[in-house]
Amino acid sequence: MSKSAKSNRHSTLEIPDNVDIYLNEAFFSNDPKQITKALGVVARTQGMLDVAKKTGLAREHLYNSLGENGNPTLHTLITVLDALGYRLKIEPK
Repeated sequence: MSKSAKSNRHSTLEIPDNVDIYLNEAFFSNDPKQITKALGVVARTQGMLDVAKKTGLAREHLYNSLGENGNPTLHTLITVLDALGYRLKIEPK
């Protein structure tokens, strides 16, 4: 798929200008649905097939886990974040 076709495919997604801020805002919300949505958006903009290859998880599993009704396990969450170049960080409130 050409780069322009890939860009057009994602034109309906809420592609964040700054992924770091977008993901941090989702996690800061403490809303599992918002976190799942943000991870799904970022994974799709990176290419779900590429994320699947990096994680070793099936693409269908990722679509289900990071979809609208998804509820990713901790393992999936950590693995996807790692594939996207991120990790969880714990800090005091």
